[in-house]
Amino acid sequence: MSELMPGYKSGFVSIVGKPNAGKSTLTNRLLGQPVAGVSAKPQTTRKRQLAILTTDEAQIIFVDTPGLHEPKDKLSQFINSEAQYALHDADLILFLADSSQRPDKLDEGLAALVQEVQRDIPVLLVLNKNDLADSRTLAANKALFENLLPGARAVSISAQTGNGIENLLRVVRELLPEGPQYYPPDQITETFERDIAAEMVRAACLTLLEDEVPYSIAVRTDEYTERENGVLYVKATIFVERDAQKAIVIGRNGDMIKRIGSAARVDIEAASGQKVFLDLTVKLRKDWKNDPAFLKELGLSQKS
Repeated sequence: MSELMPGYKSGFVSIVGKPNAGKSTLTNRLLGQPVAGVSAKPQTTRKRQLAILTTDEAQIIFVDTPGLHEPKDKLSQFINSEAQYALHDADLILFLADSSQRPDKLDEGLAALVQEVQRDIPVLLVLNKNDLADSRTLAANKALFENLLPGARAVSISAQTGNGIENLLRVVRELLPEGPQYYPPDQITETFERDIAAEMVRAACLTLLEDEVPYSIAVRTDEYTERENGVLYVKATIFVERDAQKAIVIGRNGDMIKRIGSAARVDIEAASGQKVFLDLTVKLRKDWKNDPAFLKELGLSQKS
């Protein structure tokens, strides 16, 4: 931690919102490079991830949180606890809303939770996806979201296109307290590169697989080493809950696993800045979502 510089702003900004509000897309946009796995399907994020943005004026530590949803197993309970913990441990709560849609029950429940825990923590309402609706729809939905969070300052953005991001950062800096640099200026996340690679493989599964199959998947990086030729060798295992899912992930003649590998490799190369050789294996792990030992191995369980 550096010494406090006069006028320098710093703090933790918890990004909360329902699944598929665009939290991971926003995290990557803010840093200008991928550190979070992104998919069009909801519930891409399973645990908190830091995105550290350091400038001459501020160090903003964005905390990308999982979207709250109905808990069905031990994994779901962990995911919800990650999101709720982030609300209590923040200098600023950034409530991310899909402004192209009216608020639904999940938005209402999350807004109530934010109001319950916020106390002296300021809340910024960020109306995302302003590129997906006309101005009349956006204005009507903005009013509905503002009713859920009375007194919250609101800004409009598109995490996908970058529209409004500079204004968002300006407002965030205004709302943060003065403080030191908590992390070295060149550090962008606390997540290990091998864990980022696993998340990008899982995001590729979410994008390419249908129905409930991708939600039954866990990914573990078994090796992450740079070879003598400068190529990054990444070996990862994709775990599924049922034999039928294993066949789907592999695909006919290995077609699907090749597609997953190609998509994930592009993202891992963008994140690492290196050429990547990605080696994927698919294994059966029945009912892994309720296996405390396996969840702990994946970093998806509460610390004891």
